[in-house]
Amino acid sequence: MSIEAREARQPWILLSPAIGAVTLLLLLPLVFIVVYSFWLRSAVGPDIVGFHFDNWQRALSDPFYRYILLNTLKIAAITTVLCAVLGYPAAYFVARSKGNKMLLLLMLMLPFWISYIIRTMSWINILGSSGALNTLLMTLGLTSEPLRMLYNEGAVILGLVHFLLPFMILNVFVSLDGIDTSLEDAANSLGATRWQAFLQVTLPLSLPGLAAGGLLCFVLAAGSYVTPLVLGGPRDAMFANLVYEAIITQLNWPLGSALSLLLLFVLGALVALYNRFLGMSQLTRGLG
Repeated sequence: MSIEAREARQPWILLSPAIGAVTLLLLLPLVFIVVYSFWLRSAVGPDIVGFHFDNWQRALSDPFYRYILLNTLKIAAITTVLCAVLGYPAAYFVARSKGNKMLLLLMLMLPFWISYIIRTMSWINILGSSGALNTLLMTLGLTSEPLRMLYNEGAVILGLVHFLLPFMILNVFVSLDGIDTSLEDAANSLGATRWQAFLQVTLPLSLPGLAAGGLLCFVLAAGSYVTPLVLGGPRDAMFANLVYEAIITQLNWPLGSALSLLLLFVLGALVALYNRFLGMSQLTRGLG
């Protein structure tokens, strides 16, 4: 074997463990799900093997699934907007702080050290009928009976914002931290106020980080399963809950596979649009 051929094969040899892991843990399961989506569930005995479109027809034509999908996208959009509104000022404060930036980043990372399920269930002790918030309101005489703050869409959005806000802050912080502060000083020296310098210089330059954080928050919120299960009611189910219901409760693996792929295609289209207009480089920087 020539030296040129050996050098050409060396990168593939080094990448082979990672490629093998991705193929085994991601691509093969995805292939199985695609195959399952064209099978049919049998009332008795094993599933009917074949190439049938019944599951896809049901997933695409049933108004119930369409309503849940649109409601899921709506909740994800509201969550993303709230994360952007709450996360941008926090990220700006961290990026422009002096001397204690690492401490603030450490405090921002602390929620990731606690289980997502535990963080979600903690809201039950806060918003429940006998929770801390209702107890405080009744003690102060502001209400005569507990308010219903759990098991509704608002509680689901609150839990999702609590979970996803650090992702937004980190992505916006990465973008803001890379902006040269002398640009704002130059705008001020030319007569712009601090607010005008922010709107015309800092904000436009930080939009890629805001978009990356928005993409992460939207995709993670739309695929969330635990939060609507714990904090939502029967009418607040999201699309991932339908997948769980079809596979675990109804044991209908073919329908569950079709539903999961439908959600994957919708979110994949969103990621493709983001990559088309903004690129994935900012997203990977935010994750790093």
